[in-house]
Amino acid sequence: MKENVKEILLTEEQIAARVKELGAQLTAEYEGKDLVVVALLKGCAWFVTDLTRAMDLPMRVDFMVASSYGDGTTTSGKVNVKLDLSCDIEGKHVLLVDDIIDSGVTFAAISDMLKERKPASLKTVALCDKAARRINGLDADYVGFVIPDAFIVGYGLDYAQEYRNLPYIGVLDPKVYA
Repeated sequence: MKENVKEILLTEEQIAARVKELGAQLTAEYEGKDLVVVALLKGCAWFVTDLTRAMDLPMRVDFMVASSYGDGTTTSGKVNVKLDLSCDIEGKHVLLVDDIIDSGVTFAAISDMLKERKPASLKTVALCDKAARRINGLDADYVGFVIPDAFIVGYGLDYAQEYRNLPYIGVLDPKVYA
């Protein structure tokens, strides 16, 4: 598996340090607010776990499963929601968490869906931002790392449901998905 990663883009240590910084920022942002963290599974499971542990405040965590990729390397343009929230977010401060924002299709669709539920506020955080792929101009409010236009895996990010368990983020060799 590791032999298919042609370059380590972000080390385990770099990720841990940045997640700790984001946790401190978000603690200050949401101090005294009724916070619901909404994680977009499956990819952000690693990130949201570490991020919420780095946030020193009360919160609820809920999950959604949504994707516009399937097993491909580019968005289909259609967002498929397979699991919705189990809690009411009306009047709550919502932080939408994802592993990566590239095209912005999934982030925009889920953000719009959540806004319809009348939260007190809605902000977004993405571990990785691949702005070169953005097709809708949407940016996350908080970003861990701006990354180049390469197909990455590890720390929750996958190709065809594999590579998520790598402790770092690396560039997948194109021969794997060619």
